[in-house]
Amino acid sequence: MKWRLMVVEPRSGAENMARDSALMDRARNTGEAVFSVYAWQRPTLSLGRNQTARGLYDAAEIERRGLDVVRRPTGGRALLHHREVTYSVTAPIAAGESLAGSYERINAILLDALSSLGVYASEADAPVRALTPGSVPCFAEPARGELVWNGQKLVGSAQLREDGAMLQHGSILVEDDQQLITAVSLTPPSQDAIPAATLRQALGRIPAVNEVADALFSAVMLAEDASARRIDESEIESLTAHHLEKYSSDWWTWRR
Repeated sequence: MKWRLMVVEPRSGAENMARDSALMDRARNTGEAVFSVYAWQRPTLSLGRNQTARGLYDAAEIERRGLDVVRRPTGGRALLHHREVTYSVTAPIAAGESLAGSYERINAILLDALSSLGVYASEADAPVRALTPGSVPCFAEPARGELVWNGQKLVGSAQLREDGAMLQHGSILVEDDQQLITAVSLTPPSQDAIPAATLRQALGRIPAVNEVADALFSAVMLAEDASARRIDESEIESLTAHHLEKYSSDWWTWRR
């Protein structure tokens, strides 16, 4: 499989999710995988595809604090995109590759990239306690297979498989400001969160986004495709526009 690499300047939540969906379309059309790294124009509350939001989050408070809000195409719990690096992988589903298998394959890329930066992360075992439904944030506690440093969750990821293509995207925390999710919640979390790990803790400094992107791309080239080349988001501009109305709409964001 051929891989392509993409770095995207900060965009709105709707634009970022529309582009990820467009990259799934591209994977179906071309048979190629794309590893992208991107950022957000302003702090963004990201809701999981099937997560309940109405009655749990205060839309007026979200607006007052100047936050964006978007609902992802993938599942999982709420997280705040701000002081972090977001990655996505889109690809046609390889014959015979299970959901767990593709997670492990992408985890290997992430772990290699983090190691090259000097961050020695690992995959989490099963959690000691089960997280209850509701407003418990994504980084409250790692699930089995998620990446941790010093026993604390460092990378939150989620995957969608649909019509022969997959999307996995996730957040690598640089600093931990996930407590802002509680500030815009109408009800307090049902249980205390375990502090998340951050690249700042692990490295003793704040890495530049391009430094992290270069490490991720080098890991892709080492593990998957030595000839992987960079592409520009302009190549999927029309595909992205096709999905933008959905992710910009209240009927999708606040659908449940």
